[in-house]
Amino acid sequence: MSGRGHRKLSPAPAKNGPSKNEGKPRRKKKAEAEPRSRGIAPDAIGSGSPPAAITRLAEAIEADGGSVLAPYRDPLGGNWQIFAALPIDLVEPTPYQRDLSKPHVERLSVAMDKLGRYLDPMIVVRSDQGNYWTPNGNHRLAALRQLGVKSVVAIVVPDMEVAHRILLLNTEKAHNLRERSLEVIRLAQLLAQSETRPEKDYEIEFEEPALLTLGLCYQENGRFAGGAYHPILRRVEQWESSALPKALETRRERAARVLEVDAAVSEAMKKLKERGFESPYLRPFVVARINPIRFKRGAADVDEVIDTMLASARKFDAGRVRADQVAKAGGAPEE
Repeated sequence: MSGRGHRKLSPAPAKNGPSKNEGKPRRKKKAEAEPRSRGIAPDAIGSGSPPAAITRLAEAIEADGGSVLAPYRDPLGGNWQIFAALPIDLVEPTPYQRDLSKPHVERLSVAMDKLGRYLDPMIVVRSDQGNYWTPNGNHRLAALRQLGVKSVVAIVVPDMEVAHRILLLNTEKAHNLRERSLEVIRLAQLLAQSETRPEKDYEIEFEEPALLTLGLCYQENGRFAGGAYHPILRRVEQWESSALPKALETRRERAARVLEVDAAVSEAMKKLKERGFESPYLRPFVVARINPIRFKRGAADVDEVIDTMLASARKFDAGRVRADQVAKAGGAPEE
């Protein structure tokens, strides 16, 4: 503290008589303004004469062995571009694009092959050398090549600067664990209303089995801290071989036990806080202490792991925890 003294603030003297605003009706808040209308109407998307740059680009696409499907204006900014089919050999990623993720390419390839359709046109820009750079379709391009596809459909943009700026779209915030888990479980529940195939048949759609269990936990408790349990469940969860409706019943029971573990972990955290421990990593710290596979390798039975964690959490001894142990704790903080 500095050497300056501190004045005590005296309470304001009570006013005699009514205040000047007393008895006046309160003003209603202004209604929120509706978003202003932007862009162009549907009947104007393909109308009008394309500018000379679009005409030249269309001629170049045809000369390159491609096929112009339609010149049109984008609905937001009204900018002209071309929807076209291109020889796949002429399409390549921009030289400054991030490296491929081989697992992602494999997942895309399998999904496209199973569906028998390619439904997501990439965006490309024609370079001066006559090839087509895609700033946002590298993984799709690699998956299509892996499948032996001859051509791709793409939105061809005439402005090379778009290839630079569109990388901003590739840095959008990815789905967090909660969003991913909820999307997966909602899809599973919808499919279970009419499908009786085994759960393991949907591994492309559901990504990983742990997301199903975590999704059920999030549905039951919107504030569930799934990030603390995801690394464990990801290691021990397997796809169920039973029909999807039956598999979801099994996962619902499992999710209930995970929530029991979380409740016991919350009690352990409460004991730590009573001893003066304050950290955003208290939950992952406790979960790490009760994790039976923390230092083990190889497979483990998911239900045995959950039961062991529940027993350990219920007998957690906060008195044996040292301050330096909590200080070193890391991992996912509370979501």
